[in-house]
Amino acid sequence: MLASEREQLKSEINEMAKKFNHHRSGLIPVLQHVQNVSRHISPEAMQDIALAFDIHPVEVQGVVSFYSFLSTEKKGKFIIRLCRTITCDMAGKDAVARQLENELDIEFGETTEDGMFTLEFTNCLGMCDQGPAMLVNDDIHTKVTPDKVVDIIESYRKRFGANVIQGEHA
Repeated sequence: MLASEREQLKSEINEMAKKFNHHRSGLIPVLQHVQNVSRHISPEAMQDIALAFDIHPVEVQGVVSFYSFLSTEKKGKFIIRLCRTITCDMAGKDAVARQLENELDIEFGETTEDGMFTLEFTNCLGMCDQGPAMLVNDDIHTKVTPDKVVDIIESYRKRFGANVIQGEHA
């Protein structure tokens, strides 16, 4: 991260903390913001967050390590989380998982070389009656089939391409 980007992020952290009166109740929203902007939460960001909320950095690290949707490792622009509950298993999750790996040429737990996609398993998405269920960032996809995987991935590739044209980079 460039120094100017770090300063911008630090400024955003401080502004958000101020909106929460520097109270711990703002910690999760700030962490989510940092995750969305940087695609991970760096040790430097954790330090900046700790300073903004006047708490020990270990407390911030504890929250980051507890929540599976927060990460200290850089993730793809699009994080694909496939539900791994028994109901999704019974609905065909394994075939969907194989298609995701084949389509993206990565395994679960990995990120594509271009930084676009990360594949992860997740526990229940609350869509047990509509499995297999998959979450791509904040978008839920239900009754996913191997055939649907191709269309879903392509829709995000198109979305990413449009963002590049508008000046957003991975």
